[in-house]
Amino acid sequence: MKIAYLECFSGISGDMFLGALVDAGVPLVALQQAVDALDLDVTLRLRKVDRSGINSSKVDVLVDGQPADHSHEHAHSDEHKHEDEHQHPHNHSHEPHRPHGHGRSLSTIRQMIQQSALNEPVRSLAIRAFELLGASEARVHNVPVEDVHFHEVGAVDAIADIVATSAGCIALGVDEWICSPLNVGGGTVDCAHGTFPVPAPATLDLLRGAPIYSSGPAKELVTPTGAALVQALNAEFGDFPAMAVHATGYGAGSRNFHNHPNVLRLSIGEKIEAVADGICVIETAIDDSSPQILAYVADLLIAAGASDVIRTAIQMKKGRTGTLLSVLCSSQKRVELQKILFRETTTIGLHYREDHKVALARSLVTVATEWGAVRIKVAKLNDGTVANAAPEFEDCKQLAQENNIPLKQVMQAALRAYEMNQRAVTQTNKDG
Repeated sequence: MKIAYLECFSGISGDMFLGALVDAGVPLVALQQAVDALDLDVTLRLRKVDRSGINSSKVDVLVDGQPADHSHEHAHSDEHKHEDEHQHPHNHSHEPHRPHGHGRSLSTIRQMIQQSALNEPVRSLAIRAFELLGASEARVHNVPVEDVHFHEVGAVDAIADIVATSAGCIALGVDEWICSPLNVGGGTVDCAHGTFPVPAPATLDLLRGAPIYSSGPAKELVTPTGAALVQALNAEFGDFPAMAVHATGYGAGSRNFHNHPNVLRLSIGEKIEAVADGICVIETAIDDSSPQILAYVADLLIAAGASDVIRTAIQMKKGRTGTLLSVLCSSQKRVELQKILFRETTTIGLHYREDHKVALARSLVTVATEWGAVRIKVAKLNDGTVANAAPEFEDCKQLAQENNIPLKQVMQAALRAYEMNQRAVTQTNKDG
């Protein structure tokens, strides 16, 4: 399975994403062709720049031959117009603001993209990003989404960033996008409605559910466009995944901070099918404790971080029946879990060992049944082949109890829904 990992230790913006894509091998001409499909007088210019010693690619958006005023990336509502201009910086720039016209509505931008010659995956991804941008602005300002307008200059810049990035992402043919926690930066940002702490209101709304933190320069590091693109890609969030890296790209932001590389790093490669992880096994044999206590202890161990707790009936010395308690955990959790065993059970000794485990890559997919949604746990091989798919027990149990129907009926319906979805996806890929 081909995956891509975005490392946002210096945030993310539209031009940083473009630079990372080109630096990782996406031809600039492919991105320019995507922009040309919209009949905008926009040119993408590529430069190699130094960012705190890191050789990076910088992609500039030129509107009518001039660098775009990135400060106009922000959208606004007609009900919230002010004489002073929005000063929401894009790509970490604080350039002076130029007057602008009425701007473009979300429906206008959507229609422009839909009627273009872009292929369907690119159109869908770009429209999704703009819809996320518009929805966040609408929530922040408490206005209908169609009352949100993108400033005239900023709209051209944002359209170029989003459409070109969408084309680059689709060109990579990535099956799964993964993103690190996002460094939003710090300080404040001046908007038409006042001075706000970073992240700005619309950006923070876009980042709902995403892991974020503040570090480094007291500047805005995540722009609305960057946040919208990450969310439009349905990226998962986590640490660097187990993968065989085939290409790496560094996309530069506009500023060059001291001792802080202002770059977005993009790594592309194949997900490793099965990962061998270190695991600790703690075991103790107990013959003088009730099953109720051992069940209670197992719950405590799981709550404290054990991966699993296994109880096995065994025959001990002098013909006594006992229980072998096996606790699987990370090495970091061993000491803490040993303390629980000594405190809560009658054991006076135990042993442990370092083992290895092999696990397939897993993800959750939600399907709809006639009684409600059920999550399906999917395990995949390295080539993307599904090795196993199973409905989440707790989801099925809840629906069975709420609707007074057999549990097995819910589980069977969930699997049928998953299989139908898979067949539909396969047919779509064949048709496309």
